[in-house]
Amino acid sequence: MNVSISPHAKDIIQKHTAALLREIMPEFYGIKIGRVKELINPELPDVTVAGGGTDMIFLTDDDKYLHLGFETGKEKGDIRKHLSYDARLIARDGREVVTVIIYTADVTTAPEGISGETLAYNPHIVLMAAYDGDSIYTDLNNKITNGQQLSDKDILNLLFLPLMKNSVPREELALKSVEMAKTIPDHTKRQVCLAATFAFASSYLTESQSKNILEVLKMGGYLYDLLADEAKKDVAREMLRAGETIYRVMQYTKLEKDIVLQLQTEVGEPDGALV
Repeated sequence: MNVSISPHAKDIIQKHTAALLREIMPEFYGIKIGRVKELINPELPDVTVAGGGTDMIFLTDDDKYLHLGFETGKEKGDIRKHLSYDARLIARDGREVVTVIIYTADVTTAPEGISGETLAYNPHIVLMAAYDGDSIYTDLNNKITNGQQLSDKDILNLLFLPLMKNSVPREELALKSVEMAKTIPDHTKRQVCLAATFAFASSYLTESQSKNILEVLKMGGYLYDLLADEAKKDVAREMLRAGETIYRVMQYTKLEKDIVLQLQTEVGEPDGALV
């Protein structure tokens, strides 16, 4: 069965990412923010953000939302997308939103915010063009090769390495970042770094490019197993909605009976026969 990048898999991966960011992001490239508590799924309909990428919303320990957005352009229209998103969040939940827009290395000057008599919107801007990706890659690779412990700053650099100024194409560098993360000696840190690297890569790469990263993860390990399980569950959900029997779903997906029964309840289908 092919492993797909499903919304369910993305949710789980991003929760792992939130757990990592909780430890490493009291300061984000010079921007002081509250500590990340958890990932938030805003579920705001009819809002388009970040040119097809996936923005991330986190709740911080000072009861604010941290909004991470990714952009490759620098027109004010891009800023307006994030303004619309933040305004909807504030109107719905009444929380202050701290927005950080991360511009890839092809953008070298910070875009202006939006200002007027009744409105001012000036999100934090991080220009990845200011970071020497080639030098940072060499430093990270040397540390991992020598079995050195990665600092919080190192991990942050690993996550955002493909967005920095470098001589390697972005997709290739994303693959190299995953390869480096796979060799981190500490098991727990390795798995959360892999999840976070994949989650951020999915925010600025195309779906086809993201699937290429999955090929790198196929060598085994917790994250790929997680994606494979979620792919099976997505198939099971569709089969149950189509009226397939529990036995048929179990036979095709190789999922245990208790998991299929749980999915049946989740999709709201009536209890079905085993055969």
